[in-house]
Amino acid sequence: MTETYKNILAKTTFTPNKDWLQIKTIDMHTGGEPLRVIVSGFPELKGNSVLDYRRYCKDNYDYLRTALMFEPRGHADMYGCILLPPNDEEGDFGVIFLHNEGYSTMCGHAIIAISTLAVEMNWIEVKDGENILKIDAPCGRITSFTQVKNGKVTGVRFHCVPSFVVGLDRTVDVEGLGKLTYDLAYGGAFYAYVDMRKNSFDFDLTPNSYRALISQGMAIKEAVMKKDKGILHPFENDLSFLYGTIFIGEALDKANHNRNVCIFAEGEVDRSPTGSGVSGRMAIHKARKELDFGEKMRIESITDSVFTGSIVSEADYGPFTAVIPEVEGTANITGMHTFVIDPEDPMKNGFILR
Repeated sequence: MTETYKNILAKTTFTPNKDWLQIKTIDMHTGGEPLRVIVSGFPELKGNSVLDYRRYCKDNYDYLRTALMFEPRGHADMYGCILLPPNDEEGDFGVIFLHNEGYSTMCGHAIIAISTLAVEMNWIEVKDGENILKIDAPCGRITSFTQVKNGKVTGVRFHCVPSFVVGLDRTVDVEGLGKLTYDLAYGGAFYAYVDMRKNSFDFDLTPNSYRALISQGMAIKEAVMKKDKGILHPFENDLSFLYGTIFIGEALDKANHNRNVCIFAEGEVDRSPTGSGVSGRMAIHKARKELDFGEKMRIESITDSVFTGSIVSEADYGPFTAVIPEVEGTANITGMHTFVIDPEDPMKNGFILR
């Protein structure tokens, strides 16, 4: 054995310089969709609510969002979150969500993942059966229910914020695609839902169409944003924007009801069926009388992972009759990281190549 190789075996810990920022994360995935949970090292965010923290982060530390989401530490489809104090004493904690474009209002796959992590890390007193968390997201309070059996997490379901339909069977002209029919709904974020069975496309909802899904999904999003004036949250202006396009098609697995592929932010492709997107779909199916209380719908993703959606109740929400959706899925831990940021690194704030 050479002296150099002996040193390799003996010296496996790197000590960063004192002026380097160190940020620790626990990385996870829900149905294949990544989540980088920032657990320490991020500068303190100031404010009195999750929306305050989000604004402060955007105004003061957006370069750290890009450093952690973009290459070389992340990639164009990376997703992350920062855990924060709740809005009041009745909550357990708050969370803001990070991605390649900025900060989203709601993220169901992240709720499933951090609820799993809260149990795995014993951040709460864990018991076999149902473990309840109240999580304050930018869109409002989310209640999650983590099922534990023999000390092991077997799944998470959550009740989303009131979700509602803005309009059904709207039309928009999209360059290169012509006139399309879409539904506009909110499930913690606004989406344009495009049913492949009502429109004609030359691509499908499989990984083979990955590039086409991005380009056409973004084209539809831009066209809807230009035309549709209904993207207004009834109570919070910070939530009033179109987050993405969701394509709906036939399920590939006969055990499932249908398939979701969500193109969101700046062309990210959700590997999961999209928790907020499924929430909005529950409102659509209730409005169309295709789904009633107690009935469940299994929705698969581009990776063939599955979320189960259902409707818990109805509620008046401003001018809308909204539903409280329930979404269920599973998450896994993939690794632990200590990211360092060298102030002299010319690429310290990250970059994206797609």
